[in-house]
Amino acid sequence: MVTISREFVAEVLALPARQIWTEYDADADVLYISFRKPQQANDSVLEDDGNIYHYRDDELVGITVLHASTKSHPASTS
Repeated sequence: MVTISREFVAEVLALPARQIWTEYDADADVLYISFRKPQQANDSVLEDDGNIYHYRDDELVGITVLHASTKSHPASTS
């Protein structure tokens, strides 16, 4: 069973968009998060956290999470 934590809900609500598109490539272990479709990013920055942040001018339009499975929280056991 999957449960959604309050922390997860708070983090989603803090994102810079009301609509979010996601795609996970299991072979590459990459999670793509888009806040606009199409993104039309004109700049991308690889940050110290290992994620690539995509911008259209000063607006964050997407995030690429590399090695996504290593950044997930372990499933809780009950």
